[in-house]
Amino acid sequence: MEPTKTAFASCWYKLFIPADYFEDTCNKTFRMSTVTKYLVYGPNQTLRRLAPSLLETVEPKYLYSYTSRDGLDEIHVALYEQYEKQVNTTVTLLCVIECNEKRNRIELKKAGGRLGFRGSSLTEEKNIEADVIDFILDFSKRFGLSIQEEVAESNKDEA
Repeated sequence: MEPTKTAFASCWYKLFIPADYFEDTCNKTFRMSTVTKYLVYGPNQTLRRLAPSLLETVEPKYLYSYTSRDGLDEIHVALYEQYEKQVNTTVTLLCVIECNEKRNRIELKKAGGRLGFRGSSLTEEKNIEADVIDFILDFSKRFGLSIQEEVAESNKDEA
C-alpha cells in the first residue's frame, strides 16, 4: 500500500527531526493571540457615540458601516495601516465594532509587523493598536461605561 500525497505532506518533517525532539517539543501547542476583544456596557446614547468618536479621532484607511433597517444595530469595520519606520514594516489593524441597544463589542485583529527583540528600543513611536485601545479605554472612563475584555477559551486554560 502506497502512502498518499497528503499523508506524506503532513509528516515529511518527521524524517528530519529526531523522534524524542518531536515528542517533547512539537506536540506542545504555542499560541500567540493577535485578537483583542472588548465588551462595553452603558447607556444606549453613550454607546452610540463611541464608534463615530473613535472613527473621527483615529481615522481609518478604509471604512465600511452597516445599519440595520430598524436602526437598532450598527456594524463598523475599519482598517488601519501604519508604517513603522524604525523596523521597516507595515502593521495593519482590523477593527470591528458591533453596536446594539445593550452593549458594544469591539474586536481588534492585528497583522504584520515584526515580533521579537531586534536590539533596539521602540519607545518613541506608538503603534496604531495602542492608539485605538487607549481611545476606547479613555472614552469608557470619561463617560462612565463598563468595559470588559473577552478572553478566548484557549487563553483561559493557560492562565
